[in-house]
Amino acid sequence: MSTLRETFIDTLQDTYDAEHQIVKALPQVIDAVEHKELKSALAAHLDETRGHVERLGKVFELFDESPRRKKCKGMEGLLAEGEELIDEDLGDAALIAAAQKVEHYEIAAYGALASWAKLMEKDEAVDLLEETLNEEKKADDKLTKVAEKTINTEQQEEEEEEESA
Repeated sequence: MSTLRETFIDTLQDTYDAEHQIVKALPQVIDAVEHKELKSALAAHLDETRGHVERLGKVFELFDESPRRKKCKGMEGLLAEGEELIDEDLGDAALIAAAQKVEHYEIAAYGALASWAKLMEKDEAVDLLEETLNEEKKADDKLTKVAEKTINTEQQEEEEEEESA
């Protein structure tokens, strides 16, 4: 059985890889998005995600570890699904749903990491992880607002117009 510290470091490496994958994938998603507000929200989150990578590097240091990536198969799968949506041209509503799956995955990871860091009394790491956790929650909220305010209704209206034509 592994120790909490080992589990923490393993999850930290997995999350570090996930963030790197997102940094690589988000530009393609941004290019595929049509709605200006969604494009802007995703571009802002790409900048935040680069900061998440840096913050994770600091967390590694606080645990006297070198930043290392462990292949995050979960994120790889979520991003592959998003790529399929782009290839199938399913639209912005589908891309928001895919982006929110990514955000929820990250929220779960950062929530666990922050909780474990608290148990290990690594307060500075807790602060860094909770800062990122809060940014991920805000990104998810922003996606929900954009979807509910405009994109979902616009897509529904377009479909109704096509059906009545």
